[in-house]
Amino acid sequence: MRWLVGWSSTAARAAEIGSAGATGYDGETLHPVGSHLLWGDPDPLWAVGDWRPDEIRVVTADPETRIAVLGLCGASDEQLRVALFAARGGALRHLTAWPGSYTAVVQVGRRITVCGDLAGARPVFYTPWAGGTAYATAALPLADLVEANLDFAHLAALLAAPDVPAAVQDSTPYAGVRRVPPGHALILRAGAREIAGYEPVASLAVAAPPADPESAVDGVRDALVEAVRTRLSAPRHVPDIDPGPVPGMGPAERRAARGMPVPGIGADLSGGPASATLALLAAGLPGNPGTLLGHGTGAGERLLAVTFNDLAVAGREAELERAGALAANPRLHHVVVTGGEDVLPYADLDGPLTDEPAPSLVTAARNRARLMSGSADHFIGTGARQVLDAHPARLADLLMDRKRRHLVRPVAALARADGSVLVPARVYAAARRLARTPYRAGLEGLAERLLHQRFDEPGGASGASLAALTWARPGPAARWLTGEALAEVSVRLQHATARSGVGPGQRPGDYRARAALARAAADLRILEQAAEIRSQRLHAPFLDNQVVRACRALPETLRVRPGARAEILRTVLQGAGVTDLPPGWGAPSHAPSAAAARTGLRVAADSLLDLFDTPLLAEAGLVEARVVRKAVRGAAAGEPLPLDGLADLVSLELWLRRLLARRGTCWTGTPARARAVPAGVSRRVPAGPAGSPGAAVRRLV
Repeated sequence: MRWLVGWSSTAARAAEIGSAGATGYDGETLHPVGSHLLWGDPDPLWAVGDWRPDEIRVVTADPETRIAVLGLCGASDEQLRVALFAARGGALRHLTAWPGSYTAVVQVGRRITVCGDLAGARPVFYTPWAGGTAYATAALPLADLVEANLDFAHLAALLAAPDVPAAVQDSTPYAGVRRVPPGHALILRAGAREIAGYEPVASLAVAAPPADPESAVDGVRDALVEAVRTRLSAPRHVPDIDPGPVPGMGPAERRAARGMPVPGIGADLSGGPASATLALLAAGLPGNPGTLLGHGTGAGERLLAVTFNDLAVAGREAELERAGALAANPRLHHVVVTGGEDVLPYADLDGPLTDEPAPSLVTAARNRARLMSGSADHFIGTGARQVLDAHPARLADLLMDRKRRHLVRPVAALARADGSVLVPARVYAAARRLARTPYRAGLEGLAERLLHQRFDEPGGASGASLAALTWARPGPAARWLTGEALAEVSVRLQHATARSGVGPGQRPGDYRARAALARAAADLRILEQAAEIRSQRLHAPFLDNQVVRACRALPETLRVRPGARAEILRTVLQGAGVTDLPPGWGAPSHAPSAAAARTGLRVAADSLLDLFDTPLLAEAGLVEARVVRKAVRGAAAGEPLPLDGLADLVSLELWLRRLLARRGTCWTGTPARARAVPAGVSRRVPAGPAGSPGAAVRRLV
């Protein structure tokens, strides 16, 4: 893991720190373990973890005016210096407009500004500490700092309504540690904090100005090309030196066995449009993407393209064939990684502790098996679906903008998928109902559904779209939660609707799409930690700020067309000079992923039943062990249960066990007890005065 951490103190505390330095319980100097100090007291900032030298840049105008950029940023030092002077006046958006994926921290006197990203892949967290505010790009160091216990209400919301920002709010699994929403910045002034948005929000009063589809797609192409070029122009890094040969193993096998990536640049090549677009862009830009000076004329001359072939589950034959056709490009070196039952989801549940729980924990071993054959800098297509595809709720946005005729093509596609002539009328009625439903009413409807445990939803392709045509819906794991946990989330939603000025300030489709993007980005962040390969960096250009902005500029009428993502990426490649694409480009293939999850669940059923013999989730009062074990047996036997919900339950149980089994802390200057969740997990008994959430839960259960 890599993160940055610092704090902003009050004036009185700053005077104490300036004379004696920050101290812990034993009088030792307080600083993060394994840290590198970027600047010192009274408002220090550290970089923690295995950062590369070029991933940390600090530009100073004077002793009280400086900017730190951590990550891959395409701005030059002169651009950073100009931006630093502009930031003195409070401007924020330009700090997030450079290509790449990074976190910017600006200090102007006692004012500190920390900018998060638009997608949520690089979040910012904060917590009150020592009369001021501590902040970090990871939640666990702050939880260690303040000895935070678990926030059970947040854990319940993660299971009951993970895609609803009003349920999850700005909380984290650690009580007292808060998250800055995507598209916002944390501003600290002598310990006092403020959350400010830097991105304009579309008005609900009038429709957005009409966007030209061609210029919008050109903007996506330019942003993607610049994102890829920024990574290609960054300094190349060589993994740790290979300690020597192993009998019977070649260099590639030796590196994989020792968990070392291949030097140079590579990309996933699954046969889908997103990863293929990045691989072809990286291979087609001028220069040899993988060449490393001083490592032989044949080393890394071609971009390494990695394809995963699942031998345990069939259904990806067409994708593999397309990947092979794409890999015929002479600038690509194709490697096929095979995996059997040992890399199915749920097969290997051992792994490191991550900052937060995420569904990707159950597939970490599967992804690690693929990434071990990847490069030191590896492109992945994660996020393309969320930034390019149309969320079904966008049909309501079209109705709000009086663009009814553009509903014909997506509704007709759903009717063909389900083979029913009733689909168009049902979808149109649901979209019309959502367009006329206020945000507050949508949250109240979800609160009522959770309270009365109504989780039945229509099936089929049209059924999934109908279920998504709402402001908020229960999560797939909600059906297995206890009544107390569901009631607590229901109360949480009711409190959100009671706040003055409630509302997202967006249309329902745009609002749901942003929430889905934030969850996908958070899942990728945890996957990077769970499947981390030493000396390897994963690059997801579709989650870069500038790419997200370019994709948001695409008109709704273009998004809702069936196959829009593949057509947009085809146009992007054509604009970059890539025209020879194999037949079937962009064909959807969700079924093999579901089949792999069901097969992995069946194979690992016994170990999952042991995991939920005495689960910590039951000790916390969130689930009943027998209910979850029954669901695992049913899913393994082939019952039509939501597999995503079981993945949520298993990943959260795994994360809790790893958290409680850890030793030590992220900080020096504190005793061993100064770490997150010192009290462990205990069954909660709602308590509190009348009118409090706890009292409301007691009345509802």
